[in-house]
Amino acid sequence: MSLAQVFREHPNRRYIEFGGKGGLGKTTFSAATAYWLAKQGYKVLVFSVDPQASLSDIFERDIFGKGAVEIAPNLFAQEIDADQRIREYQNQIRQKILDMYGLDEVPKEIEDYIQATAAEPAMEESAIFDAVVDIVVGGEYDYYIYDLVPLGHALYYLSMASVYDEWIDKITALRAEMQEYAQVAAILERKKQTEEDQILAELQDIKKRINTSSGILTDREKTAFFFVVTPEEMIILDTQKAATLFAKYQVPISGYIVNRVIPPELAQQNIPAYLQNRIEMQNKYLKQIDEIFGADVVARVPEFERDITGLEMIGRVAEALFGGEA
Repeated sequence: MSLAQVFREHPNRRYIEFGGKGGLGKTTFSAATAYWLAKQGYKVLVFSVDPQASLSDIFERDIFGKGAVEIAPNLFAQEIDADQRIREYQNQIRQKILDMYGLDEVPKEIEDYIQATAAEPAMEESAIFDAVVDIVVGGEYDYYIYDLVPLGHALYYLSMASVYDEWIDKITALRAEMQEYAQVAAILERKKQTEEDQILAELQDIKKRINTSSGILTDREKTAFFFVVTPEEMIILDTQKAATLFAKYQVPISGYIVNRVIPPELAQQNIPAYLQNRIEMQNKYLKQIDEIFGADVVARVPEFERDITGLEMIGRVAEALFGGEA
């Protein structure tokens, strides 16, 4: 089955993810797929959850932290600025403290704590995850194309939903217990009960958003996940392991795309011994890929003569991915 067939036969799969080790071409294929879909009249958003995102480079546009930027008709791209998101969190916390306690300014010890939380190792991933939740529950686009982080971080990202969910369940249970005691309090305490109600409502809203997002990511009817692999031994082995791990999170794997295939017709020409050896080694691993992944290989993309940047080159990749099919 070709990649174009996968899209034709599963028209309800509107959340598309590309995963794999770093540097294999995930961003390139994300951009090319978005380009191909936009050409067919769909409104498409391609966005990166990688802090070292390169959509700006591939589209030759500065889009980092600027929200959804229109690259071409129907084609929008977005790079999430985690630091900006964290600053927004901090400002929201400050405002809630000021409103709740009627203060003119946040006390220094609380401000120091707010600043310190930004340095937490998981804060960047949490900020990106929350931004993604906002994007996917918005429902503004026909297709959402995820340019995922490298495999190890992608697994962490996919597990974030269950981590958040469990944490919110515990906090919500504690808040509910606190409410029972608040009900027997005096009039002044009733004001506190109202505040607790607001906190509970906010937590439940967060839980709903997270469940909606994680539900999409693991919904076989709505989501397609493609692994990017190259004809190299370690990449093949790592992809096998990753596919097993992703299955634990019920990620619906829809196929494998083989990238950077040296055109086999070169072997018929007078080429240097180094390149001849590379082609022979590649053939060995292409055969191995076919044996391991079989009919799940949906596309083979050649090694191009130059970097993939700009819409013209992205269009060439789209043609290689989808075979020129409309």
